[in-house]
Amino acid sequence: MLKWVGGKRQLLPHLRRFYPQDFGRYIEPFFGSGAVFFDLHSAGRLLDRDVVLIDSNADLIGCYEAVRDSPERVAEALDELAAAHARDGHRHYYRVRDRQFNPLREGLRSATGRIAYTPDLAAMLIYLNRTGFNGLFRVNARGDFNVPAGRYDRPTIVDRPKLFRVAHALAGKRVRLECGSFEIARTLAEAEDFLYVDPPYAPLSVTSSFTSYTAPRFAAADQRRLQAMIIELARRRCHVLLSNSTADEIAALYDADREVRDAGLRALRVPARRAVNSNSARRGHVEEYLITNIAGS
Repeated sequence: MLKWVGGKRQLLPHLRRFYPQDFGRYIEPFFGSGAVFFDLHSAGRLLDRDVVLIDSNADLIGCYEAVRDSPERVAEALDELAAAHARDGHRHYYRVRDRQFNPLREGLRSATGRIAYTPDLAAMLIYLNRTGFNGLFRVNARGDFNVPAGRYDRPTIVDRPKLFRVAHALAGKRVRLECGSFEIARTLAEAEDFLYVDPPYAPLSVTSSFTSYTAPRFAAADQRRLQAMIIELARRRCHVLLSNSTADEIAALYDADREVRDAGLRALRVPARRAVNSNSARRGHVEEYLITNIAGS
């Protein structure tokens, strides 16, 4: 439904090797595009299981909640946005972004930072996501969405079958959406639970950095806090699968750390494709880490 930087659809063949055969709850502390959740759901692996989907991005969670609760109204609003985009392209994009989306989302933001997304606001976010540059979600220092228009001849704005599949998956009685820190998972996870952990990746270089999905950046200190949580969860006998870049700081945290090894975790390198870089010539095949205590197939 949403294009999301770091979305894991292209990595699914590698990730599927580490889905445990049996597990308790499924917990995802960085929900994002939800590729693994939707993959597990479509395979019937989440039937009769509790699911907790967490993300700190209030827009993301608010949008998913609106799609879950009112998919037909979101689709109808998307139809109108798509028709207007076909008539007026980039000018319509900036009118929606600056005159409608940003003011409305701020008006619906609570003191806690949560945003009570309406179907219209959800449709605007999906529209901006499908027509904005590289499908990015980026905010400025004031918290305003500021991604420029993309260059697409015929963007797919309305995909009703996918929208309704997403709504159906999220509407499960045992599926819960949570807006907040990844550390919520630490308070919830118990032995045999399965956690797929997909944080903002540590940059491979200064110019490749893109960690501001929300205003605060996911910095080196956050990566260290995450490592401590992963070690703790592995010691609790949770099934843990984490992905990240092969940046030096991640290698130091997971590939050369004794505590990680003692907790039964290992760091594996798998081929992937870098989709975002300011220089298109530098997009292409790279390696990524999968850190896990699951045997794999």
